Amino acid sequence: MGNVFHIVVCGSIVPDPLQTLTPQVGPTGPVLQNEMMLPAVLDPWAGHALYEAANLAKNNPGSQVWLVALGPKAKLQQVMMAVSQKAPFQLVVADGSASGFTDAFETARVLAATIDGIAGLDKSKLLLFGGWQSASRGSGAVMQMVGERLGVTEQFQGVDKITVGADGSIEVMERVEGGAYLKSVVDGAPAVMGWATGELPEPPNNPQIGMQNMQKNMPALMQAKPADLSGASLRFETVQVPQQRRQTRVVKDAPLEEMAREIVEWLKA
Repeated sequence: MGNVFHIVVCGSIVPDPLQTLTPQVGPTGPVLQNEMMLPAVLDPWAGHALYEAANLAKNNPGSQVWLVALGPKAKLQQVMMAVSQKAPFQLVVADGSASGFTDAFETARVLAATIDGIAGLDKSKLLLFGGWQSASRGSGAVMQMVGERLGVTEQFQGVDKITVGADGSIEVMERVEGGAYLKSVVDGAPAVMGWATGELPEPPNNPQIGMQNMQKNMPALMQAKPADLSGASLRFETVQVPQQRRQTRVVKDAPLEEMAREIVEWLKA
């Protein structure tokens, strides 16, 4: 019998990166100006994880892919119309904020509880995929905490390639400093993979896959339960766009030591 995996991909929506994002303080905390009006896309990091998951499932018959998304279901529905044409998956939705100001700890708690509720999920076959980072948050902590909550301690971050052996073992290539890779081998599932960019291109649109996906995913959107993100573990005092600063002074024949001293003093200030 071949290798069979239950692959859960954690990924949500983010504002289209071509938009101008202006933070402001709202009644319930920091928000983006006109956030609900901004066009949204699937988080690019999560997108890489989803495409790698779909390819892995295709090469290992019997495997299944779930996309677990925490976000406002009205915006998710718009994005899923396009994403569903890329790869086959079963959508699982937690209806809540996808804001980058949501605490990573609270996000991980909701995602782990949502994954626990997936019917038919065999945790002995679980591969938990997600973005190494996030285009909205960039904390690099959510996937680690979700894995810990689910009891999965074999974790790899910055993954670009995995190779499944005939015995079910998985060779993992993780990015490390200096453009090098750390190669590891895990005996098999369960494991957490925080993906970087992977090695696969974005799949072309396939309307037939899209139709099959949306037949399953529309009910999932309609039946999405509200996510409780009310924890008070994080509080923002203020939010603002970083200010640009430029201070230029032209000096001829300055000693290198003097230049270095001035740069250090400027950084300290």
